[in-house]
Amino acid sequence: MNEQLQQFLSGRIWLREHTPFPREVIDAHIDSGHIHLKPGITTSTEPNLFWQSKKNVCNRCHNTNQSYFHSFNCARCNQICTYCRHCIRMGRVSSCSELLLWDKQHARGANAHVFAWNGKLTPLQQKASEELLSSVERNESHLIHAVCGAGKTELLFPAIFASLQAGKRVCVAAPRTDVILELFPRFQKVFPNTTIHALYGGAPDQHGFAELVLATTHQLYRFERAFDVVFVDEADAFPYYADETLQQAVTKAANPDAAIHYVTATPTKSLKTTNQSVLTRRYHGHNLPVPRFDSLWGYTRKLKKGKIPPKLEAWINKKVEMKTPFLIFLPTIEMLENFPSDLPRVHAEHPYRKELVMQLREKKIPGLLTTTILERGITIENVHVAVVGAEQPIFTSSALIQISGRVGRSVQYPEGDIVFFHHGISREMDKAQDAIEGWNRA
Repeated sequence: MNEQLQQFLSGRIWLREHTPFPREVIDAHIDSGHIHLKPGITTSTEPNLFWQSKKNVCNRCHNTNQSYFHSFNCARCNQICTYCRHCIRMGRVSSCSELLLWDKQHARGANAHVFAWNGKLTPLQQKASEELLSSVERNESHLIHAVCGAGKTELLFPAIFASLQAGKRVCVAAPRTDVILELFPRFQKVFPNTTIHALYGGAPDQHGFAELVLATTHQLYRFERAFDVVFVDEADAFPYYADETLQQAVTKAANPDAAIHYVTATPTKSLKTTNQSVLTRRYHGHNLPVPRFDSLWGYTRKLKKGKIPPKLEAWINKKVEMKTPFLIFLPTIEMLENFPSDLPRVHAEHPYRKELVMQLREKKIPGLLTTTILERGITIENVHVAVVGAEQPIFTSSALIQISGRVGRSVQYPEGDIVFFHHGISREMDKAQDAIEGWNRA
């Protein structure tokens, strides 16, 4: 048996042509029963009243929405093949594709885990952390409902360490790449002897068997029955809450009897579980900065003419003058790209998003223009925030709460400016402001 192949495939469901091992090695492990083959697409025929319809299922992402399947003349099998467009970015899965699963004893970690965190939890954090640990040990689902900046990640450390010591494989998943990039160096410092992989689109190759995996929820399409303990951070974030196959991917990646735990500041109703811990205060004890509303009448028209509304321009100039880092959230990519300024800008498909966020953190640039892609998962000391067009539908109360949560996270800078520039106050704006004020009163 090839130990490296076992480590690579344990818990994974992987396209054969993407496997970094020689064909003869794969064939030998198929013949010996170590590797199980699955077709990429399973097609069945369902009889209707007047005709028979075909139903396709993608065996990697479990998509069953027929509008995401497309048939073509396949040069590989010389037949009409069907492929899944839903997970096409991770390599095409088609009818003649072969998916590999390790079918024998899975690899296990051999590290002596070390917990190298010297921080101290507040009494509220300690209580929530103990409640979570108790749920993890009982294998019962748990929700950590904590305001932005409450120190949610630190609450996970004891439960993760206990799981690793028990020989369990742990996954921390999040819908956004930015969250994984933020968590990876922190987890490396806290668990220095643990093999940790960070998986996201464009991630470098990582070797060995990872006892702790940090992954975007999309990457979990490539796992099956892999993890004994799963935490989903920011589980209310787009696209996770709106995509049933992503939710299925998390369930599929977990062992059948494994509980799934959730962490977020803005949980949806579907995330509510019997076991919950609520934190209404930030770790430093200061109030959450409350967003202020400021009218920006006709901002869309002015920006289309290539002019920054005077009130917004004054806000930007003041932050630049005071050397205060800032984020400006815009409702559309079109508005972002056409914004009349030389300020750097990022969106979901931006190739250097990670580098630009780092430059802002290091104060090499004064500020960033962004879409809602940066609404969560990033921490920048003393950052101030403006939302332009806060009344627009993209800015739900949850999004506005998360955006507001970027401000005042540091104990050195617990306050900061968060302004909702608007062309009319929306109900979602009011809900976000009311929620933040309510937490401050709690």
